[in-house]
Amino acid sequence: MMKSFFKKFVELTGNPMASSLLRNFSKSPVSKPLVRPFARVFRLNENEMERPIKSYQSIHDLFTRRLIEGARPIDDQPDTIISPVDGVIQTFGKVNMNHNFYIKEQLYKLDELLGDDKTANRFRGGDYIVIYLSPSHYHRIHYPVNGEVCKRWAIGEQSYPVNALGEKFGDKPFSTNYRIITELVSSFGRTALVKVGALNINSIVLTNSNSKFNKGDEAGYFSFGSTVILFFDKESRFIPEIHPLQEICMGQIIGRHGN
Repeated sequence: MMKSFFKKFVELTGNPMASSLLRNFSKSPVSKPLVRPFARVFRLNENEMERPIKSYQSIHDLFTRRLIEGARPIDDQPDTIISPVDGVIQTFGKVNMNHNFYIKEQLYKLDELLGDDKTANRFRGGDYIVIYLSPSHYHRIHYPVNGEVCKRWAIGEQSYPVNALGEKFGDKPFSTNYRIITELVSSFGRTALVKVGALNINSIVLTNSNSKFNKGDEAGYFSFGSTVILFFDKESRFIPEIHPLQEICMGQIIGRHGN
């Protein structure tokens, strides 16, 4: 019963009014009595939380929690790429020379998803990874490589569910949902870190305005379950070390740069 309630709560609808009510309720102290049940239903690990669970004043406060130092070890090998989030590897593969690639049997065009032909051209023939964050996951977003931010932009307006049903039956949510894209440059090439909003809440918050960063540095957070998509250009020579539906933690290796 409680699990069903929370499932409706975090995957409510694409309706703007309902999403606004959800946002306001989740940030209000009125939602505090649901903090412990939420943690129990989604089996959140209290031992790795930065603060005692009784200190979280709302569902939003809990959902955007930080972890204790060392809870997510960062692989520091120079040729590795780490997962920027906790989540599930939905799919990965190659972007063909026509900018096309598939997610859950839907054909996507890179220029539509990135909103920019010139940027899309840089990632033709490169690789992509889709990572889904459920309500049970840690929702802070971190940088997957060492490097610099060369461009950051937001596109899209309304947001709809990005869970399995939303991906399969929705109207290409990754190309239409609100999203914030950060283009990164490293010694190995270019990476696009695409943060896709879920629901009309469009709750992607950036917390780091620095232009230079190291692997594992925090970039921002999602207020609700969502998706991260990574794109690597051909020069990165990305070699995956993952498999579909794999549970992954932030800081773990998802691949390497080839020689």
